[in-house]
Amino acid sequence: MKIEEISLTQEKIPLKTPFITALREVKDVEFIRVKILCDNGAFAYGEAPATKAVTGETLESIKQNITQLQNLLIGHTPQEALSILHASGIGSSAKAALDMALLFLTAKMNNQNLDTYFGISDLGAIKTDITISLNAEQKMLLDAKKALREGKDILKVKLGSDIMHAVEVTKMLSRELPHAKLLIDANQAWSLKDSLYYLREVKQYTLELIEQPVVADDLEALKKITHASSVPILADEAVFTLDDVKRVVEDDYADMINIKLMKCGGVTKAIEILEYARDKNVVCMLGSMLEGPYSINAALYLAFAYRDVIRYVDLDSPLLYKELPTELDFNYEANTITFQPALR
Repeated sequence: MKIEEISLTQEKIPLKTPFITALREVKDVEFIRVKILCDNGAFAYGEAPATKAVTGETLESIKQNITQLQNLLIGHTPQEALSILHASGIGSSAKAALDMALLFLTAKMNNQNLDTYFGISDLGAIKTDITISLNAEQKMLLDAKKALREGKDILKVKLGSDIMHAVEVTKMLSRELPHAKLLIDANQAWSLKDSLYYLREVKQYTLELIEQPVVADDLEALKKITHASSVPILADEAVFTLDDVKRVVEDDYADMINIKLMKCGGVTKAIEILEYARDKNVVCMLGSMLEGPYSINAALYLAFAYRDVIRYVDLDSPLLYKELPTELDFNYEANTITFQPALR
């Protein structure tokens, strides 16, 4: 079973409402879909969105990276291609798209369903958070109340550089929605001073975590915040690779880590991080950018396989689409995710 052809398409999925964070505002999920076809007719898909603010990649650069590598992969088995891929220096999102397609092909070559391939023993439902986009205070409250009415009780609240706004939103949501789990995500928008002020102002409220309050490369500030906080601090943009994770964990820069396929370079590298986290008892979030259904599928298999170390699942992209796509191997009911038995 050897790779015969690699092709690309550019896809777009409209969102119900704009997705707004401290880093960006988007109205559609846009991504590159790669199809890898083998000489026995087997094929698989991978995907990568453009998240220039995080990975530095655009749709065009993802296409260019995959195109420059494809001739090196053709003629090789999926396993051989994985070795070539991860020895290359292409961008992490482009690498992730190829990696997931190659892993799916490996499962097919082994005549395994993906849940068997990933060693999933517990098929019980899991829950994702749902994003509350950065907006005016009352708009965020209305959005959060709507999510709660729909049964979505884990809220990932996007906050920006206006620290007074961040404090007021947190207080308001905590008071108005006492039964919701609040995950606070600053997306690198705060200074050390602002972060410490925020911690003092909201200390009476129960928060699940605070994600990446300061810029990714200011690890010393992140460490000071972590040590000052009674709320767990989650490192996101500060951790791309396994080496990044080891540095953050072993030097106590943060309490938890957020793993994303587009940051680390795909499922293969995510598994390396998850195995390390399992060995070191590190609490993880499995996150995503705004991604297409095949990359969400890949992440969800990991979420089920590593539920012992993944405490938080941030795979809500399908809940933000205007319509659920048919490519998903999973069913979303409110924020509860289950396997679709017909596709297993």
